[in-house]
Amino acid sequence: MSTFSHDRGVLLLARGDELLVDEVAGVADETSGAPCAPATRFQIASISKQMAAVAVLLLAERGALRLTDPVVRWLPDPPPAWSGITLHHLLTHTSGLGHWEEHPAVDLAAPAEPDALLAAFAAVPPLFRPGAAWHYSSPGYVLLARAVERASGRPYAEFLAEEVFVPLGMTGSFAGPGDGRPDVAVGHEGGRPVPSWDLRTVSMGAGDVWCTGADLLTWLDVPRRGRLLAPASVAALTAPHAPTGRPGEAYGYGFFVGPLAGRRAVHHSGDNGGYKAFAAWLPDSDQRLVLLTNQAEIDPAAVTSVLDSDPA
Repeated sequence: MSTFSHDRGVLLLARGDELLVDEVAGVADETSGAPCAPATRFQIASISKQMAAVAVLLLAERGALRLTDPVVRWLPDPPPAWSGITLHHLLTHTSGLGHWEEHPAVDLAAPAEPDALLAAFAAVPPLFRPGAAWHYSSPGYVLLARAVERASGRPYAEFLAEEVFVPLGMTGSFAGPGDGRPDVAVGHEGGRPVPSWDLRTVSMGAGDVWCTGADLLTWLDVPRRGRLLAPASVAALTAPHAPTGRPGEAYGYGFFVGPLAGRRAVHHSGDNGGYKAFAAWLPDSDQRLVLLTNQAEIDPAAVTSVLDSDPA
């Protein structure tokens, strides 16, 4: 039995291919009373950045783009201030672009036209020159998703479905709005449903993916087993490219790389309106940890207490 308590959602812990913790609790929708189940899909929020990074790496392997490409090559009417920013800078949060708090004009819950959203990002000057520092930036990952669309000639959600989720067997996963789809959890705060953020445009690439717990566990096999990508791309995904300022921690491509519960790990948390998420792989003990919840009050970092209950 795990030492972590959650009122609603899914908690999984595996060591090797053995599932040690498999908990499903609470309701997926307070209004209908539908319970959370293994098939329930949750917003994974910023863990979605890993899918964006893998999409970029897949296209780089095919020669459709290069990580050294300036992002302005893949954007319509880019601002001059972005001329030195490369896709690598965006992937590692070293572009100088701000996070949501630096863009108060952007309403995370309101639909936006893609070019109007880019204009809103461009209205805020970069915080530093590319590569000079590290600053977490969801808008940077929105730009990466736009680059994926331009380089692939396909809508971003379609690219993920066909090139990422289907090959991995992640049959319960998708990107974009959950409207009209079955087995979708509703985000809650204070015990009440809350409106979803816009996942079609505003959070595209940064926080737009839905997964079941089992699918997110499978997703961790990309770094763990080298699935989907060439070995060099897998190495780039989890390399410590940019120190974050926290002791022993760096950012790879969509992954934090550093200690977790005192152990070497690659991991990421997620926080969308009404949803929290966490996913980690600890290579030395070959543990995978997944939390998906539609309860805003859960602290994703607290889920690491489950690792303490496993003697491995």
